[in-house]
Amino acid sequence: MNLQKWQAPLYGVSTEDWIVAVVASVACFLAIHTGVMLLRRTLCRMADQGRADKPFAEVLKGTLARTSNVAVIVISLLAGVSLLDLAPPWDARVRHLTFIVLGLQLMLYLDRAVSIGTRRYFAQHAGDEAAPSTVANTLVGMAVKAILWIVFLLAVLSNLGINVTTFVASLGIGGIAVALAVQNILGDLFASLSIAVDKPFEVGDAISVLNTSGTVEHVGLKTTRIRADSGEQIVISNADLLKNVVRNYKRMQNRRVQFSLRVNPATPPALAGGIPAALREIIERQENVRFDRAHLKSVGQDALEFELVFYVLNSSYASYMDAQQAILLASMAKFEQLGVSTSGPPQRMLLERPRQTDKPAQRKGPTALKVQPR
Repeated sequence: MNLQKWQAPLYGVSTEDWIVAVVASVACFLAIHTGVMLLRRTLCRMADQGRADKPFAEVLKGTLARTSNVAVIVISLLAGVSLLDLAPPWDARVRHLTFIVLGLQLMLYLDRAVSIGTRRYFAQHAGDEAAPSTVANTLVGMAVKAILWIVFLLAVLSNLGINVTTFVASLGIGGIAVALAVQNILGDLFASLSIAVDKPFEVGDAISVLNTSGTVEHVGLKTTRIRADSGEQIVISNADLLKNVVRNYKRMQNRRVQFSLRVNPATPPALAGGIPAALREIIERQENVRFDRAHLKSVGQDALEFELVFYVLNSSYASYMDAQQAILLASMAKFEQLGVSTSGPPQRMLLERPRQTDKPAQRKGPTALKVQPR
């Protein structure tokens, strides 16, 4: 009984058909194996000629390396068996098995292509081809691979005659429920992915966000850690971080500096008119500093205000402070040389008492103090 059961799918197959099936299997194996080898040799030759900078060639070369010899052998055997006149339901089973094996080999190719493609993309954007896999590389690769394998599984179930419509609907409803339950975590995960892809800042950058200034120490899946200028470590969620304005000082090419100098309002106009030129001369003597302008901004009873604007030609905060200090000290010396006073006008204080009245019960108020400029 069992022997008849296993002989049923092969019943009626002639010797000539078996010979044709075996020859077809061998020919299919040789064709696939030879084609893959020739294509890989061509891609390696392109790499030796310095043409490996083409993304398609590199991805295809790495993808073909994922060819499974077992899958090639099984596909070749199934190709030969499919030429036989098999009895039902073995003919359908052979077709299903062929679909599964071909799909599995295709998924191996896609899996390797996604790994190589994402690693190459993030390595290029990081400016270092040898850089290790980043958080973004891992997240993107895992997400794309998960989608591809789920689609393949559904396709296999559908090919086997299973109705996957209800299953897909259940997955959609379950996915919505899970997303609502962990929306905060997912928000931070997607924010981490956005930081890794868009790169508004990297580890080691000096940034300012949420009234906090410091150096980025770590960008994780949920939080970013910043070492504040005052020494403590500040942990900020990635979602909250991207909702605010981030100032990246490391990517600053130059620094614009603007401040004012106040001198005595009694300074003669002729002397005051020469101050902007003197300030310009001081600024132009500084290294790594570009002068922009120096003007008398306002004239008031308290002071004459001169506004200076210049650029420090690097992003170093220490260079900025050194340049500003040198300019201020040189300005003080120049004012002393020109006889320009930076002190305010003298002021006169008047003491007044309230008038006395005939009412004995009225207390004397406090002494009023008024300050008037002379």
